[in-house]
Amino acid sequence: MAAASDRPLRILHTVRAPVGGIFRHIMDLAYGQIERGHHVGIVADSLTGGERADQALAEIAPGLKLGLHRIAIRREPWPTDVMAINKFARLNRRLLPDVLHGHGAKAGAFIRMIGHRPGTIRVYTPHGGSLHYPVNTVKGALYGRLERALMDRTDLFLFESAFARDTYQRMIGTPKGLVHCVFNGVTASEFDAVETAPDATDIAYVGEFRHIKGADILVDALARLHAAGKPLTLTLGGDGEETQRLKAQVERLKLTQAIRFIGHVKARDGFSQGRLLVVPSRGDSMPYVVIEAAAAGIPMIAANVGGIPEIFGPYRDALFAPSNPAALADAIEAALANSDATQQRARGLRERVSERFSQTAMVEGVLAGYRAAFTKT
Repeated sequence: MAAASDRPLRILHTVRAPVGGIFRHIMDLAYGQIERGHHVGIVADSLTGGERADQALAEIAPGLKLGLHRIAIRREPWPTDVMAINKFARLNRRLLPDVLHGHGAKAGAFIRMIGHRPGTIRVYTPHGGSLHYPVNTVKGALYGRLERALMDRTDLFLFESAFARDTYQRMIGTPKGLVHCVFNGVTASEFDAVETAPDATDIAYVGEFRHIKGADILVDALARLHAAGKPLTLTLGGDGEETQRLKAQVERLKLTQAIRFIGHVKARDGFSQGRLLVVPSRGDSMPYVVIEAAAAGIPMIAANVGGIPEIFGPYRDALFAPSNPAALADAIEAALANSDATQQRARGLRERVSERFSQTAMVEGVLAGYRAAFTKT
């Protein structure tokens, strides 16, 4: 499709839940593609996201030439998926996008299950999604079969990390479609320094309260430190499905005086609430919170999972064994005890991110992937 390189593309981004890093990724892509003259639309779940998603989508809506569309899409397979897919198919027929870009497992399935128009491309970015489920579990086996069934209906796989690409190929298979890796990226303003709040705690966590994000592991690690005579303090910035369970854990461990919950905050505001940022994830592909913190020069330690080592590169000494409260407690103690080394590592990591993880490079990399896929179709 030679015309794809010399005219604005009609791009329809589709996602289930408009929350977290996946939502930020889509918004950054959409803004960047609009700035470059492309006609963009967004389809998102209407059941999740709340006021924050509503506000963010309302801000971008005037620039969406293909419009903003909300469809009820449940996380797990559900009978109402049939109605959701039919609605999406009707949207596709009406809007006539050149590019159907599905983000996450559910939306990725939708864009590949509907009828395919010649001269268009189907693009899939898993963002972890079904790859988080081990193949020896019921869900893992089910989602793996679905991924394999849809693999050959995909013109372009866009992975945000080499880890995600390699995991997909190990768990699902080697795609016939094009495969590109394009790192997530941050804007120039995110390299501005963040001033530490006067009442900052020793440690900060910023992110969703979901099992995979591991905030409970951090609470367990803090309990270990307290038991060892190191009464450190922690700020938990975020919300999500594990909120009440996490608060109950804090009460059970008698840490209510040492841990404060501040609710959802913008990442940089959350960074200011602690002297050391901890990212305790059980699994991650290319988490924005790590890239954002690195860009701002925030002292940070993180779990050695997913694509995080690709961000840290030569600074991997700041990574600790995942799902291990004892290893996390040791890493926190070492980082705070050697503040000069921790600060120096933060400066080096900031330089690394400025060279490799820019929003501009991300947008251009995705568009280059589209062009390559059109050339192949």
